[in-house]
Amino acid sequence: MVQTPPHMISEAMTHRFFSLHHHRMIRVAAATPPASVGDVPANTARTIALAQEAHAKGCDLVVFPELNLTSYAIDDLHLQSAQQAATLAGIRAVAAASVTLKPVLLVGAAIERAGRLYNCAVVIARGRVLGVVPKTYLPNYREYYEKRWFASGGGLTGLTIDLGGGLDAAGPVPFGADLMFAADDLPFFTFHAEICEDYWAPTPPSTMGALAGALICCNLSASNIVIGKARERMLLAAAQSARTASAYVYSAAGIGESTTDLSWDGQGFVYELGELLAESERFARGPQLVLADVDAERLIQERTRFGTFNDAAREAGHPETRFRLIAFTHGEDLDDVAERGGLARDIRRFPFVPNDPAKRDADCYEAFNIQVEGLAKRLEAARASTLVIGVSGGLDSTHALIVAAKAMDRLGRGRDTILGFTMPGFATGEGTKAHAWALMRALGITAAEIDIRPAARQMLADMGHPFAAGEPVYDVTFENVQAGLRTDYLFRLANQRGGLVLGTGDLSELALGWCTYGVGDQMSHYAVNAGVPKTLIQFLIRWCIRTGQYDDETNRVLAAILAQEISPELVPADETTGALQSTEDMIGPYALNDFFAHYVLRHGLSPSKIAFLAWHTWRDAAAGRWPTDVPAEAQVAYDLPTIRVWLERFCRRFFQTSQFKRSALPNGPKVSSGGAVSPRGDWRAPSDGTATLWLEDIAANMP
Repeated sequence: MVQTPPHMISEAMTHRFFSLHHHRMIRVAAATPPASVGDVPANTARTIALAQEAHAKGCDLVVFPELNLTSYAIDDLHLQSAQQAATLAGIRAVAAASVTLKPVLLVGAAIERAGRLYNCAVVIARGRVLGVVPKTYLPNYREYYEKRWFASGGGLTGLTIDLGGGLDAAGPVPFGADLMFAADDLPFFTFHAEICEDYWAPTPPSTMGALAGALICCNLSASNIVIGKARERMLLAAAQSARTASAYVYSAAGIGESTTDLSWDGQGFVYELGELLAESERFARGPQLVLADVDAERLIQERTRFGTFNDAAREAGHPETRFRLIAFTHGEDLDDVAERGGLARDIRRFPFVPNDPAKRDADCYEAFNIQVEGLAKRLEAARASTLVIGVSGGLDSTHALIVAAKAMDRLGRGRDTILGFTMPGFATGEGTKAHAWALMRALGITAAEIDIRPAARQMLADMGHPFAAGEPVYDVTFENVQAGLRTDYLFRLANQRGGLVLGTGDLSELALGWCTYGVGDQMSHYAVNAGVPKTLIQFLIRWCIRTGQYDDETNRVLAAILAQEISPELVPADETTGALQSTEDMIGPYALNDFFAHYVLRHGLSPSKIAFLAWHTWRDAAAGRWPTDVPAEAQVAYDLPTIRVWLERFCRRFFQTSQFKRSALPNGPKVSSGGAVSPRGDWRAPSDGTATLWLEDIAANMP
């Protein structure tokens, strides 16, 4: 048996890892060439030029405007034989030019068939016309007169068309509104075409196309511009891509169309699951080609989670049984995306937090109030007279405490009904202890201190632990005796004083299992932070400071707490260096862990795919946008080996060692659509599972 040399395996693996197609991603483009008033040869030449540019940029699919070969606003010229003949010649020229081009081209043309003229999307690839899709809905109101010239393609199924000139050399070309296109060598490359008015209709054809399996919906549009229409187009595309769990590529006619009565802005954009991936410059006088890398795997995974999608397909009579699947061979792409300028999509470094400041503030407002209202309702339902919380001076207990203060304000109760306890242990730093006291005083809660060290020494002595005999043994037992005692005190204090114990553990800790079973960061009467990842907690506290949720003294303390290193403070500082126990040194940067958690929980992506996205997102600290709230010292980069180390540890912790803790999670509000770990919500999994499959995926697919 001939074996492949290891260096060749590594080289092949590297090529796969850095290619789009390996990760089931498709590069699409909305193309807007300068238009003309019926000059088909000029339109054809500009179409070919943009197709060649798209080829050079590695595009797989390019969508041109409606009637871009013919021209849109030429009125009765559509009905002239010379115009129709020139259009067929233009289609032949584009097809001939496409022989050596990578992308599939969707061009617009008016084509006669059986004595009727149709407004069509012509799908061209590698010298062939794959199919012709006629427009279904023809606007005939206000400034539109399309029924004067065109016939509707609605209901036309199972038909073909003779385009002549060698375009149908392989047989008649499929024609009709029942066409869906799919690459036979890339099963995730599936698309559907509709034209302009089709997606203003109450039932866009792309809905049926998506239910039939198309992952990318394409719209060739003319769409003259009036005030507010650009927003309406984007609203429709965002809604359609979200509703159909698809990507939506839209291209509108631009400068050069007749302005006898109308004007044109050439708007092009790409949406995916309701999110804008890319948008062209409007009113540009030159050609526009806006690119985006569509994540087909994400779309597939979304549909598998979105049961209503399958229900809708059933109610629609299973459209996949009515569509003709037009197959074509596209070809694998092993080019390194980084060599082409990186991914053509904006991937947030903090997926639970928008980059846009206005959206971020809106999300923080919602997240904070979800927590406040969740806790307020629980307090009312439990008829609890007090709320008991352990305050360490760290991020999580700080955030839980300010949520509690706001909940009491909203209920009209005094903040003194919050009983805050700082419980110093063997490694509690003076700084965090001071922060805890300063925050409790600033908020005006009832504060007290319980030194757990005597009880901890007694328990360790009862257990025969070496620490009780004076040996510096700081093992997991040493740590958990302290953590467990704090929780014991809090529950008994709640019994004594008619209260609820407020949990402080966050989603990031629960995902990683970075919590002690039965202890306060895992167990409580109400886990108010359980739906909030660590990165979002940091942004939420900054939002509280910035928007004046509390007084100046509270804000000063909150800012000081944000600036300190995250540490469990269960083991004494290093005697030589004085360094504190660092959480992120042990479990990895929370920024990376939250990135991993989002793509596992929300999208179910494979680890190697997550690593690919993480590398493009985090490899250059200077590249891309950072949310304005991220301090300069936190704007760091991570190389691929570092990402791999922490991703492997995340997979072990998440899939294998931590589920039993999440299965016993107390009640707490879901906060983010980015994912949650409650066994009653987003994540149900066996407590005795294994991480083998995920670790094998990393080993097999990462260089």
